[in-house]
Amino acid sequence: MFPSCKRSRRKSANKSILRGKRSMAKLGTEKRPIIVRVHSDEKARYVAEKCTEHGWQYIIGFETDKPEDISDLEKMLDPPAPVTLKKMGRNEPCQCGSGKKYKKCCGSGSVLSA
Repeated sequence: MFPSCKRSRRKSANKSILRGKRSMAKLGTEKRPIIVRVHSDEKARYVAEKCTEHGWQYIIGFETDKPEDISDLEKMLDPPAPVTLKKMGRNEPCQCGSGKKYKKCCGSGSVLSA
């Protein structure tokens, strides 16, 4: 293989990383297990039961000198809701409260001067 070919492959791999084509592994998989830190056997059993119930991979650490951290498990049990924005119609009242139609107020694209 020619040296120039190697360089072009590296550049294209770097571009795909910058474009976000390579993503992190999903939480709870073998590549990215749920990692928790607990103080008691009871909490460890709870974490193990929940992860096994859902088929998630996990790692439990017992560290009494550090605070408990089960944030990965909490993220998986209660994922954040996706943000949905209502599209503003041009003839609807403006959200700013002016009483004008959106197209005549914030949707006009013009800047008001003082």
